[in-house]
Order: sequence, then structure tokens, then C-alpha cells
Amino acid sequence: MDTSLPTDPQFIKSYNKHCKHLKLNGLQPKTIDAYSRAIRRIGNYFDCQLNNLTMEQLVDYFTDLLESLSWSAVKLDLYGLRFFYTKVLNKTWQDIPLIKPPKATRIPDIVSIEQTKQLFAATNKLSYKVFFFTLYSMGLRLGEGIRLTVGDIDSTNMRVHIRNAKGNKDRLVPLPESTLHVIRNFWSLHKHSSFIFPNRKRGLKNAHLVDSPLERGGIQTAMKTVVEQIGIKKKLVATPYVTVTQPIFWKPVST
Repeated sequence: MDTSLPTDPQFIKSYNKHCKHLKLNGLQPKTIDAYSRAIRRIGNYFDCQLNNLTMEQLVDYFTDLLESLSWSAVKLDLYGLRFFYTKVLNKTWQDIPLIKPPKATRIPDIVSIEQTKQLFAATNKLSYKVFFFTLYSMGLRLGEGIRLTVGDIDSTNMRVHIRNAKGNKDRLVPLPESTLHVIRNFWSLHKHSSFIFPNRKRGLKNAHLVDSPLERGGIQTAMKTVVEQIGIKKKLVATPYVTVTQPIFWKPVST
């Protein structure tokens, strides 16, 4: 289905209001993108006439959506439309009882010690090598690792403050001594005032000048390349984090 922004002036006005409310409600960037995309898709489907959609119209839309996309997309579009109705149109939302995705229990893919050694050895870029090690040794999600700052590292109590985690909640995770050593060595190479993993666009020598952390797309591309190279048959790129079965013993990065 078409997710481009419709050209109807009134729709664009409502859409911009929708985007502003999404930001003001403190939602995560990925959620904002998903809810914005949902309204664009729904707007194209209904020729920008979203003010008085009937239950029958909504059932038809979500049925068609499920023909080409996953239950996850259906749920996101449903939540995005509900947000649009309640926050932008100021209307009472009527739940759609027919939309109930099947229950599924998923666990993260498990990576063995040998596979982690292969992963680190095959990763040539130092930024990604240290990032993967940090992520796996502490069981962090991709976004949590990207957002790590110098102030999040508590070496006195050997823990890391993870901010704005899933559900906009903070949490504390244990900091392994080997991970602290690797992070310190890596930071000594770029010495950014804030980011543990600064953007690679200026290289490590000038990384202290950048104003953004590592890019999600670059990390995922690097992971996909390495996984294909070493032949790990697990969905590491699609999984937000990977559980390590035992502690990782890896030679710290040298300065």
C-alpha cells in the first residue's frame, strides 16, 4: 500500500498536527515513524477522508493490510489511527474487536561463545567491533547501545544507566570489567564529550567533532555482512538484542 504523503491540503494540515502531537507525547522515534507512516497509508487508502470512517471501512482496510503485511504492521496502523482520532480529531475511538493477532511466544536467538569470537574477529571496523562486544556482553538492545553516553557509565558501582529503554523506562544493567576496559580503550581513541559510539563520518581522529552517534543502518549493514561471512544461521539483524549463553572472554582493544 502507498505510504507517500498525499497532496490534499487539509490532510497535510491534519498530518502535520498528528506528527507534532506524536513528538509532544514523548514517543520513541521508531514509534513516531510507524504512526506517521500509518496515517499516510490510511490517508491514501481512503482518499484523505479519515474524519468519519465506519467500522465496516476499517475492517476492510485492515483485512487488505493483512494480505500484504504482518500482524505487527496491522497493530501499528491501528494504534496510529487511534492516536490520530483521539489527539488530532478529538473524537472518541471505538475499538475494532475483530483485530486480535494470534498469540506468539518469542525468545531471542542464542549466540554461543565460539560464535561471538567469530563475530568479533570478522568485524573489521573498530567502532562496530566494540559496539557489538558492548551490546552482547550487557544484553542491550540496538537503540540502547547507540544512545550510550559517557555519563551513563558508572565505573564506581560497575553498572550502566540505560535511558529511554522500551516503554520509555530507564534501567540499570551490570557492567562487566572486561566491557569497561574495552569501552575505556575505545573512548581514548576518539574522546567525544558525550557519545560512547560517535558517528563514523569523520573517522576516529575527528569523531569528537560529530554531533550524532553511530547510525542504525550502518550497524545493521555491518552485522549482516559479518553474519553472512561467517555463516551464522540466526536472525541477528532483525533481533533487537542477542543473549550470550556465557560470559565473553575477548582480548580488549588496544590503544
